[in-house]
Amino acid sequence: MFKKVLIANRGEIALRIMRAAKELKIPVVTIHSDADISALHVLLSPESYHLEGVTPSETYLNIDKIIEIAKKSGADAIHPGYGFLSENEKFAKACEENGITFIGPSPSSMKAMGDKLRARELAKKAGVPVIPGTEKPITSLEEAKAFANEVGYPIILKAPAGGGGRGMRLVKSEDELKNSIESAKRESLGAFGDDRIYIEKYLEEPHHIEIQVVADKFGNTFHLFERECSIQRRHQKVIEESPSPFIDNKLRLEIARNGVKIAKAVGYFNAGTIEFLVDKYKKFYFLEMNTRLQVEHPVTELVTGIDIVKAQFKIAAGEKLDWKQENIKQSGHAIEARIYAEDVLNNFNPSPGKIVGLINPSNPGTRIDTGVYQGYTIPIYYDSMIAKLLSYGETREEAINRMLVALNEYRLAGVKNNIVFHKIVMESKNFLEGKYSTNFLNEFDYVSEIKKIRNENIKNVILAASLTYKMMEKDIKSVDEREKSRWKTSGRIESIYKNSFRLLY
Repeated sequence: MFKKVLIANRGEIALRIMRAAKELKIPVVTIHSDADISALHVLLSPESYHLEGVTPSETYLNIDKIIEIAKKSGADAIHPGYGFLSENEKFAKACEENGITFIGPSPSSMKAMGDKLRARELAKKAGVPVIPGTEKPITSLEEAKAFANEVGYPIILKAPAGGGGRGMRLVKSEDELKNSIESAKRESLGAFGDDRIYIEKYLEEPHHIEIQVVADKFGNTFHLFERECSIQRRHQKVIEESPSPFIDNKLRLEIARNGVKIAKAVGYFNAGTIEFLVDKYKKFYFLEMNTRLQVEHPVTELVTGIDIVKAQFKIAAGEKLDWKQENIKQSGHAIEARIYAEDVLNNFNPSPGKIVGLINPSNPGTRIDTGVYQGYTIPIYYDSMIAKLLSYGETREEAINRMLVALNEYRLAGVKNNIVFHKIVMESKNFLEGKYSTNFLNEFDYVSEIKKIRNENIKNVILAASLTYKMMEKDIKSVDEREKSRWKTSGRIESIYKNSFRLLY
């Protein structure tokens, strides 16, 4: 195994990797920016190096600095987690050139699958269905109009270098096409330094189904079944579950086999995810491949019992997986709700700030992967995810009920968050019946539901503050008038009101 592993990431995923390494008795070293000096992954790390600056480009995206720290600390391997440099071909090559093991796929696999147009071409050659789309980036408005008229609206614009929903635009008519292309190109250029855009036909009521694959360096490739990731905001996943309530076992295995086929075609090793869209007629199409660990990997870990992060370490160290596909089973049901510091009523915009109160749920069948604590300030510079809350049950119904118990117990004060949003989704008729697609949030009036709860909470908090005030008055009857006045005007009632409101909402 490795002498020491540098974790080139932050937050909950850095902690997740650290804990897996500790189980394998591998020493770890972490890195941190100015904004992360008091982060949990730093406080719990036996060794952490400072990256001067706060922006991603100065810190967690700075290849030269990270390689230098790896050498200085004596690390002979780097785990990139997800995001940041996890799918950066140059970073993987830099590790290779400096004699450091990159815990992930080969640079050539990253290159092959990192460009969505190249990935589509590879999938077609492997005999995997792809969504009807342009084979090359569009070069003119006329070309875009011609393709859109051929396949019919709606269409979706995509950035070949893209990810996380950036550079994507849904276009419902020709009137929207020109402005949509211009804004997609601008966003793609800003996010990826690449303004290329291509077009795909937008599927009816699509389901986002992804296959978890794990492969060693000996040509053994396995699938760990699927995750349903159709509940998304701004094309970014917020709730995932496994098994999917939409597909049957026959289709599940067919999609999984095609996922393995793509991984083998690109000579893939380590953990990766093959993403598909499945239309309302249950026809599936290759979407893209993520050549890294996914945010939602714990969903798969819960239903298969396989520790994917520990498997990554073993594969990178050159160990052969002694698995058999027929022995990998999908058992029970798991759901993940991503808890963000965000304003749901303001287009899910980030809402960083200090966490002044926190109670994590701990009921049976619950897992919480988090990198925050009470008193921690969520920085403005990075993703606003607070935690990944997971529930597991023998049945989907039990998993949902356990998730609802956890969400009702979760208390988070000081920042706006999406806890109530998740509760509303879990209780909605379509979710309970498993009848939802990627259009779910466009069709579900979650705003009205949240406002109802908020208004009810305001009444309850006012009542609670009033009762607290009366109790405090009782407690200070023996205090002289000057002390009593100081107590009343100290802002305690205002503090109780604000924090109680945020605990409830």
